[in-house]
Amino acid sequence: MILSEQELLQINEVISGIVQESGELDDSLFRKIISRAVSQTFGGADFSLKKKQEIVEYLFSRIRGFDVLQPLFDCDAITEIMVNGPNQIFYEEFGIIKKYNKVFESQKRLTDIIMRFFSQENRNISESEPIADVRLEDGSRANAVLYPVAPDGPILTIRKFTGIKPDMESLIKCDFLTLEESGYLINAIKSKKNIFISGGTGTGKTTFLNVLSEFIPSDERIITIEDSSELKLQNTPNLVRLEARSAAPDGTGEVTISNLIRCALRMRPDRIIVGEVRGKEAVDMLWAMNTGHLGSLSTGHSNSAFDMLSRLCIMVQQDSSLPVDVINTLIASAVNIIVHLKRLPNGGRCIDKIIEVQNYSRGEFQIENIS
Repeated sequence: MILSEQELLQINEVISGIVQESGELDDSLFRKIISRAVSQTFGGADFSLKKKQEIVEYLFSRIRGFDVLQPLFDCDAITEIMVNGPNQIFYEEFGIIKKYNKVFESQKRLTDIIMRFFSQENRNISESEPIADVRLEDGSRANAVLYPVAPDGPILTIRKFTGIKPDMESLIKCDFLTLEESGYLINAIKSKKNIFISGGTGTGKTTFLNVLSEFIPSDERIITIEDSSELKLQNTPNLVRLEARSAAPDGTGEVTISNLIRCALRMRPDRIIVGEVRGKEAVDMLWAMNTGHLGSLSTGHSNSAFDMLSRLCIMVQQDSSLPVDVINTLIASAVNIIVHLKRLPNGGRCIDKIIEVQNYSRGEFQIENIS
């Protein structure tokens, strides 16, 4: 349902007038305001109740929601939304990527939507700073890229927060892992082993970390460190959540993952959980794991469990001149277990490999294959 520009201007004036009288409104009240404005604007029109409701939902999505993307947000089965410019929209449903049958009316409209949601969360994005990440109010996370970095139109990728919190039992039932793997990992958590969860994008690393957190003893003090808060730890009353911050437009105020790891060491943590390690902060995390903070958990991108060890070495080299053998010895001493996750052709996820890192000697990691 699309209104003409004149009708949109007319109804926006009515809505603005009512909102100024009413003040701050939640979504439910705002829908009622729109319904009232539609009745005032189209009072003489021969509209059915169904058609009026369509106009109300269209206007709500346009003014406060995600415009043509709103139905994708409202569908619990959809976990990822991918916008490749105003005319190319895809989504993931039950692990399968599909093309959406709707488009944005213009590139400007898509840009306006991105700017609105990023500004609401105090995240700067503009032509001068065209790449940004944001955590939305419902817990979903979004990445956007604007022109000129994206010459074919703004790119928006949204990982939805579904609100579903799987537990170990449900993961076993859906063949994410076996009963034996579950028992091994639960014992590893309780024994305060340092665990790294690796895998590609969308393999369920953060979700699985949340599930494992259920088995951390409730009397421990946990510090979580993330770029954007996604962790929803369970059974953790003594929890401190830290979130990194990008620099302001003038270049000041940046708080990095490395800054937060060093800060966490002064907070008397029993365990430090780093949501995702991507770069030179790896050296701070490994030093923390090697200085008595056992039972730490983290995630990282890699192609295999063994590849995660190589990637950690490369990350440390970004901020250290230590020889490779020294770095790998540090890694072997810090990381006890790597759990690698993978996506299946049908869209499902599962544990691909679990390895136990035992030592580093004569230029090689000594590992034991657990599964």
